[in-house]
Amino acid sequence: MSEHFPALVIIVPLISAFLISATGWLNKRLCFPIAVFSLTVSLFASIGVLMMVLENGTVQYRLGGWAPPWGIEYRIDHLNSLVLVVISAVAVLNIVTTHKPVQQDFSGKEGPFYALYVLFVTGLSGIVVTGDAFNLYVLLEIASLTGYALIGLGKDRAALSSLNYLIMGTIGASFYLLGIGYIYLVTGSLNIADIANLLPDIYDSGVVLFAFIFCMIGLFIKMAFFPLHAWLPNAYSYAQSSAVSLIAPLTTKVMIYVMIRVTLYLFTPQFSFVFLNISKPMVWLSVLAIVMGSLFALSQKSLKKMLTYIIVAEVGYMVGGLWLGNRQGITGSILHIVNDAAMTLCLFLAAGNILYMLKSDSFEDMKGLFVKMPFTMAAFTAGALSIIGVPPFCGFFSKWYLISGGIAAGEFGFVGALIFSSLVNVVLFFRVIEIGYYEPFTNHPNAHQKDEETLFNEAPRDMLVPLLMAAILLLALGIFTGHIVTAIIQFAIPTGII
Repeated sequence: MSEHFPALVIIVPLISAFLISATGWLNKRLCFPIAVFSLTVSLFASIGVLMMVLENGTVQYRLGGWAPPWGIEYRIDHLNSLVLVVISAVAVLNIVTTHKPVQQDFSGKEGPFYALYVLFVTGLSGIVVTGDAFNLYVLLEIASLTGYALIGLGKDRAALSSLNYLIMGTIGASFYLLGIGYIYLVTGSLNIADIANLLPDIYDSGVVLFAFIFCMIGLFIKMAFFPLHAWLPNAYSYAQSSAVSLIAPLTTKVMIYVMIRVTLYLFTPQFSFVFLNISKPMVWLSVLAIVMGSLFALSQKSLKKMLTYIIVAEVGYMVGGLWLGNRQGITGSILHIVNDAAMTLCLFLAAGNILYMLKSDSFEDMKGLFVKMPFTMAAFTAGALSIIGVPPFCGFFSKWYLISGGIAAGEFGFVGALIFSSLVNVVLFFRVIEIGYYEPFTNHPNAHQKDEETLFNEAPRDMLVPLLMAAILLLALGIFTGHIVTAIIQFAIPTGII
């Protein structure tokens, strides 16, 4: 059975999506347990794949027994096995936490929601495990189309925001497909490992250069890399909390993974960092993304909108870390994929709890939240401290690697942008904490009476427990960062990068 774990990660949720869709017509109450079961099986299979990689190295699974480069191959190494576990873990934690909000927000539509949810996770997992560049595009579209639908199920301006996302996402996917088409034109192959072996002889080809440019533009749109980020803030802000707390932690991080995979494993470091020699402008574009994302976040008056712009800045962290071109920077970029997924999940789950209880995420309506919702706000504070970069939370350690990589590369503008972003995050989150802890102010500074508005009104237990688990995970990831780096990430970086 264990040798089929790579297939089970994809097949179980894929089949369950069709089963959920059919069950939704018969008994809507069965949709949730089927979705949880399938995603839990996928999580255990992904952990099994990671254990296989740690023990035996790269796992190759040939679909239908056809050998690459003609057959489609799942090729799972230290890099994507780690990301695969992240996707599965986030999906399971989120689906359990958001069961009540789904019943509230999608009453009568539970079947379509959970079918889309599971298909979205299937698409992301497929993107990560495939070793075929065109198959990656197909799975990218599966994840994107289901993501558009999940966002479009929201209220108010969600449909329009989803349409904007669809248009931008289609443009991004088209650029990536054009790039892969050019690669196929000059190599005759779609297998990523095979392409990497064929490209060194044709580095000086203009077709290869255009293929690289098209792939990068497509991925930059998909990951919302500034200034190609315009689709993200509204899409995430107007989506229902149960959808955005899945999409926000995973979509941009998986696109960062694809960028790393394409840059290091398809075009190779020699082409990306040496032949093209574009590391410096890419790092400065990342600096711009970090600074502008942070400044835009400062101007927001609602929690979800603020968090969306923080994501834009975080994308700049990971893009910049890769293009530093050294081992420390790339380590920081990969580690931040894991950490940022966990941090974003924790913060959006907390925001979802607040919305569920208050029906608002406006800063003005968050007065007295530390009395009303102490456990939710404790988890929110843990996520805030991690985003800021306070040890021993995980956000500190990935920032440490990124800053160390920036210093080693002599990119002090990038280092300054990271520090600036951390200071802005202090202002952003402590503004929320100040409102939730100190307001509403009473007439006398030493008065202790509580307004009726500040009475205890915490989220339900089945929403709190997974949220608190997500907050504890931030601490655990920080404590075990050394093990993650030495056992997994160091083997995910190609030899020759120092």
